[in-house]
This record gives sequence, structure tokens and C-alpha cells, in this order.
Amino acid sequence: MSARGVMVVAELAAGKPTSVSRELLGLARELVTEIGGPVCAVCPAADDTLAADLVAHGADRVYTADEPALADYDSDAWTTCAAWAARAADPAVVLVGHTTSGADLAPRLAFRMEAAAATGCVGVGLDAGVLRFTRPCYGGNVRETVSFNTQLAVATVRGGCYNAFPRDERRRGDAVKIPFDRTALRARVIERQRESGGDVRLEDARVVIAGGRGLDGPKGFEVLARLARELRGALGASRVPCDLGWCPHSMQIGLTGKTVTPELYIAVGISGAGHHMAGCGNARTIIAINTDPEAAIYKEAHWGVVGDYRKVIPSLIEAIRALRASEAKNNQAADTRR
Repeated sequence: MSARGVMVVAELAAGKPTSVSRELLGLARELVTEIGGPVCAVCPAADDTLAADLVAHGADRVYTADEPALADYDSDAWTTCAAWAARAADPAVVLVGHTTSGADLAPRLAFRMEAAAATGCVGVGLDAGVLRFTRPCYGGNVRETVSFNTQLAVATVRGGCYNAFPRDERRRGDAVKIPFDRTALRARVIERQRESGGDVRLEDARVVIAGGRGLDGPKGFEVLARLARELRGALGASRVPCDLGWCPHSMQIGLTGKTVTPELYIAVGISGAGHHMAGCGNARTIIAINTDPEAAIYKEAHWGVVGDYRKVIPSLIEAIRALRASEAKNNQAADTRR
């Protein structure tokens, strides 16, 4: 394979590169050690500060329109910018986060570049000089590995599959301006409203409490929300509660939802089907709470509680509060002795 490098489409959240974007830069750095070439990033809204941030996270070159209005994803504008950057950089592969925006952008970009696309990947690597993409299929029960004959490949990669490149302020890179006519924007964001509540993005949360069909209705999520607040975590759900309207689809975790990789994942009333575990299976610790002792989730969980969540969750909250009170008392006593 010729030394053409790798390009990453970097998304922003609260004015900073998202965790999955940083992970993709880490993956890109791994790939170029084998295929050669630079690691490029395209971020339409990046200014000089953001471009320097992307360089510190592993990019050698950053393509940007330096247009603040593009901080909010716009299909036409982002595809145009990404296509311009891809033609200029001529990479072997374009990596995009498997997010709502990324899943929309990748096929558009592939079509415009006459490239092949692989979505929802959990692995990207080289075998005998050929790029291969691994992704779940058949509801997450099987994984397939594909390769393409096209000159360029576009892939969306699920979060949590790779480590972010360690930030290095000493790295130096180039910034390339993408010509973009702001008058070409056909839509603009008027207002944003958070559906899932809380200040923590589900994808970035260190603690996630997720509910399933076993909650028996939307009131069950009110119980889980209290635990989420206590642990400063985010609230998620399996597909069925979202389809039934118990909670918004923005909370959905799984093969057709979001991918999360928290340090702690508490699954409440979730059976543990493969399509759900595909979105949370990489969590460091999984705790399952279910009334069915034969639920498949217990095969995936590190710890399990067989019982009614309406009794387990309040007891858990009381135990957490008692533990914190005890720690605070011990710390106060230690300060007094000093």
C-alpha cells in the first residue's frame, strides 16, 4: 500500500474534540506506522486553538474552514468540507466516529468520493498490506471482517475500541484552510434542547445507569435517575423502552444506538441481548440488576443482583450516602488530629 496516510473527521462537543475523535487520532497514528504517510484531521469549525489541540492529540495536518457556524453538524457543509480535504490529502482511509453525525456523514462522503464504506466498525487494521474492517452483524452475535477494492475507504468506528493518542503539546503540525462560502449554508441552529437531561454526555460518562423493558414504564427511569444523580452519572436505555416511548431515543445504547465505555455500567431490567451488549460490552465493570436469575445479562456482567429494582436501587442509594457520610466523618477526624 502506498504511503498515503489516514484522515480523521473530528467532531466537537462544548468546543473541544470529542472522546471518539481523540480515539480515532490514536488509531490513525497506529495505522500510519504500517502504511506510512501523515495523520490528517478535518474539522470545519476549528480555529487556530482547536487546530493546535488536534495536533497535540496526534494530527500532523488539520483541514479547517475556520467557520464557527459549522460547529453544529450540517450534512451538506460538512460533506463538502470533508470531500475537499480528502481530495487534497488523498488518504488511504477516512475514519469517522460512529455517532449520529458520523453515521450520516460517512455514506455521503463515500458516495461523493466514489469510495467504499464500512459502518459501525469495532476494529480497523492491516493484513498483508490490505486494510480490513471488523464490525458486528446479525444483531451483534457475529463479527464480520471486510476489505475493499476501491482506492479510498471510509469507515465509522465505535467509541471505546481504541485508546486516545496521549496529548503532547510539543507536537507541531500544519493548518490548511478549506475554501467555504458561508452563504451556501441552507440551515442554521435556532435552539438546542437536551432530551436526556444531566450535564454529562452519555458517550463520555464514567458511570452509566441503563434501564430496559423490566422497568415496566417511564416511572422506572425516575428511580434510575436518582441513582444517576447520586453517582454523577448518565442515564441510558436499551432499545425497547425507547421504542415504547418511555424515554427519548437519544438515550438508546446498543448496536442501533450509542456506544458507551464507562468505568461502571449498571444494567437494570435489561435482558442482555447481543444487540444491546454491542453498545456497552467494553465497560470496565458491568453490574446487572434483574428479577430473572436466568437472564443472559448475567453471563456478561461482572456482578449481579437478582431482585426487584424498586427495592434494590433505594437500598443502594442509602448505602452510597452512608458510605460517603462515613468517609467525610473519618476525613474530618483526621484533619482534627493534624
